[in-house]
Amino acid sequence: MKKILIIRLGAFGDVLQSEGAIHDIRNHHPDDQITILTTSPYRKIFERCPWIDRILIDSRAPRHHVLAILRMRKMLRDEQFDMIYDLQNSGRTLMYRAWIDAMWSQKDEAYNLAMAKHRGRKLAILERIALQLEQAGITCKHALKPNVAWMADDVEDLVTSAGLDKGFILLNPGSSARHLQKRWPYYAELAQALIDQGLTVMTAPGPDEIELCRSFPCPALFDGGKPLSFFRLAGLLKRATYVVGNDTGPMHLAAYLEARGLALFGPHTTARATGLDAFLDVIEVNELTELSVEHVFTQVIEASTSHHMP
Repeated sequence: MKKILIIRLGAFGDVLQSEGAIHDIRNHHPDDQITILTTSPYRKIFERCPWIDRILIDSRAPRHHVLAILRMRKMLRDEQFDMIYDLQNSGRTLMYRAWIDAMWSQKDEAYNLAMAKHRGRKLAILERIALQLEQAGITCKHALKPNVAWMADDVEDLVTSAGLDKGFILLNPGSSARHLQKRWPYYAELAQALIDQGLTVMTAPGPDEIELCRSFPCPALFDGGKPLSFFRLAGLLKRATYVVGNDTGPMHLAAYLEARGLALFGPHTTARATGLDAFLDVIEVNELTELSVEHVFTQVIEASTSHHMP
């Protein structure tokens, strides 16, 4: 049995994007021990992931924290991994390459040659991950189609207690507090317009948008007074009739649960670059402040008509 390491440190959407690649790595190493190196916020996700055997936590200590860096180096060296798949591809993990005497899957020259064939066409992140695995000799059946159905908890109690049994539209209006530019500012007005059409609208705020969602004319759903866990949110997204949100982790979660929804993009990136355009409806604008409620409302209503939304 070989010891395999996969590196994926974050963020939430990036972790979810890697699910299909990790599945393909598992299929390539069916009898080997696979360890994931990640950060503490995503431990629980990988504890449930069916393709992983063990978890190591990277504190991502700054390089000037010499003792923490030395402890990290010792931990990785002591593991004596046979093969390492770096799905993070960052300056930090480049530093790790100099530490660990193991075979790294990423052959930079071969990868760069393969990327050169796509010059002039910006590859989506999932395409880049698949290309990296293919260069390592892995058959990619799942890398382009992450499926995190294993994350979804049963939320019948939440749906029943909130009266959502007949279908509902779930709004995801927030984003990381570090990326407020990703937030479309008119979700409250959209919620009211949808409610006026007789539709049931709900939000499930994360820690950074609790006060924002409480200002909306629709209910905010909590679990015991706290934001929903990743797994309860996944269950709720699967039950939603339609989901509307920004380019954030919850919309990646909706996409890889095969939920139907609409993702809103401003100038920070493109739907093509994130790959969400392959899973969700999208609207892209130069400035989110200039995206009208009417435009978004019309697209949601058209989706409800074409898919017979309750």
